[in-house]
Amino acid sequence: MMDFGLMMFILFILGIVSLDVSMVVSLIKKNDERQQMIIWKASTYTLLIVVLTLIGDVLRNLFSNSYTGTNPLTFLTVVAIIYFITLLYYKKKYGN
Repeated sequence: MMDFGLMMFILFILGIVSLDVSMVVSLIKKNDERQQMIIWKASTYTLLIVVLTLIGDVLRNLFSNSYTGTNPLTFLTVVAIIYFITLLYYKKKYGN
């Protein structure tokens, strides 16, 4: 029998993977103009957050004596979460 912690970790990883796949699918899927505008707004806000985070990371590494890289899995997870939160916000705001 699996340990409870291992089971929760597997569920967490599956949730992350499903968020990432859903993000890519929502960007590729053909939609009407209103739905496309909602996706563009969510994507723009997410891109803004990503760029600001990367600028902050560069500045932090520039002014510190050691390199502290960003974990790509963590970064992708945060991007997916921000994207879906903003997507839900704009869907509620513009109706869907």
